[in-house]
Amino acid sequence: MDAHLDLLSSLSRKTGSRIVLVVMDGVGDIPVEELEGRTVLEAADTPHLDRLAARSALGLLDPVMPGVTPGSGPGHTALFGHEQTTHLVGRGVLEGLGIGFEFTDIDVAARFNFATLDAQGNVTDRRAGRIDSESATALCARLQEAIPSVGGAEVIVRPVKEHRGVVVFRAEGLGANLPDTDPQVTGVPPLAPHALDQASQATAAAAAEFVERAGELLRGEDRANTLLLRGFARYDPLPSFGDVFKLSAVAIAVYPMYRGLASLAGMQIVDAGSSLLDQVEALRGAWEGHDFFFLHVKKTDSHGEDGNWKAKLEVIEEVDRVLVPALLDMGPDVLVFTGDHSTPCALESHSWHPVPVLLSASTVRRHGAGGFGERACATGSLGRFRGKYLMPMMMGYAGKLLKFGA
Repeated sequence: MDAHLDLLSSLSRKTGSRIVLVVMDGVGDIPVEELEGRTVLEAADTPHLDRLAARSALGLLDPVMPGVTPGSGPGHTALFGHEQTTHLVGRGVLEGLGIGFEFTDIDVAARFNFATLDAQGNVTDRRAGRIDSESATALCARLQEAIPSVGGAEVIVRPVKEHRGVVVFRAEGLGANLPDTDPQVTGVPPLAPHALDQASQATAAAAAEFVERAGELLRGEDRANTLLLRGFARYDPLPSFGDVFKLSAVAIAVYPMYRGLASLAGMQIVDAGSSLLDQVEALRGAWEGHDFFFLHVKKTDSHGEDGNWKAKLEVIEEVDRVLVPALLDMGPDVLVFTGDHSTPCALESHSWHPVPVLLSASTVRRHGAGGFGERACATGSLGRFRGKYLMPMMMGYAGKLLKFGA
């Protein structure tokens, strides 16, 4: 562990208080012209969150540091208290863990998107129209049957959810130091797999052969006619919540990647169903015997990436209508609403903008804000801080940290 976690581990103590962390993925935004200069969060009808904000502490967090745009992995590991620059976890492993894949020490995993190429070989849709999970599962089965190995490496293909999948290359001596083949923009060809060090050259060759053969197999598909690879990685678990924070932690997430992140951090994964109501019931079912609950809401991010501010607003309003009253009824000692990064609808991507934070506890310095939004949080008593400091804040307000020093 690094010095930051060593200190927290030495101060953490087991108590009966409970913490709930709600992560509305990509909730942060920038002003939307159609909303008269308000952000989506500011414009949403959220009476429960607004009343809660008036008696809570507000602030803004930078998941990595000011100006740096985080991926979902670094954004969440920060919220779990880790220094992201030393605990960078590839999405291939996260997605695999999220679907229960058991890694060996000779595996290199990559997350892939089914995507769409035009006749010129340029990417026109990086998510293949967000094809449904049933269609993606059938395509993964075809890939697995047709490509059982490449370049001496066993190939394992698994569907994840919608347009996402995982490919695992299994062989001795494979390195994982490769950049993504996803160009992150449309109108250009996919990037070729290439190694960033000598140890990863065999992996790059295997990945290139796999993508080429997959493209041949998928050529007749209207939308999912290629694969974009992201997040090459080996399995390397994080220091566990139980060891560092003395917490019995539970993750309630619908999407596999976020279950994978939680699993990597040592949280128990429970069945979260497919809706917010399902997640509420899962939380109630896990309430006894646990003291930390991570609840993840995905669609705020998905709609932000699609540039659909109306749909993003509706998800935020559903969180307010369904989730907030249920959580307040359960009565956690510390309740936090935030995001892992911002996903402005105008940009249709993750961004560097700081993320709003609401922290409710009996001992906070109340803000008295008129609502929960970016501008209210910018003037809140929590100030602006790096994401890795949210975990000690929650622990402190829950009475779970001993005094430091004499």
